[in-house]
Amino acid sequence: MTNKFVMALACLALAGGGVAVPLAAQAVSRISFAKSNDNASVKGIIKGKAYRDYTLGVAEGQTMAVSLTGSNSVNFNILPPGSTGEAVFNSALEGRVATGIKTVKGDYTIRIYLMGAAETSGKAYPYQLSVTVMNF
Repeated sequence: MTNKFVMALACLALAGGGVAVPLAAQAVSRISFAKSNDNASVKGIIKGKAYRDYTLGVAEGQTMAVSLTGSNSVNFNILPPGSTGEAVFNSALEGRVATGIKTVKGDYTIRIYLMGAAETSGKAYPYQLSVTVMNF
């Protein structure tokens, strides 16, 4: 019976129906700071249901600030090290500037994405992401 089930799934996949195919991995870039700088900025374009991840390593007890400029349709979340999607900041709820984010050691992810009508409009939305990490 197991072989029949596997065969049925294989036929559906070949026929193009019924079996979900995972989407290709989203884009990920590492943010690095120039020597003696505590801030960095990146520009990008986001479209549709895609999202763009930016990672940066921080130390325990640093303070992070993140801001996003561009269309109000572009949003970001800040995900702490080890997150499976839980955010310590969500710009769709809290605004386009995050300040005073206390950090633990590890890689943080800043996820850029669209929602609602912007996500389904087919338009490309440019943005600029600025990140500051300070020692206190």
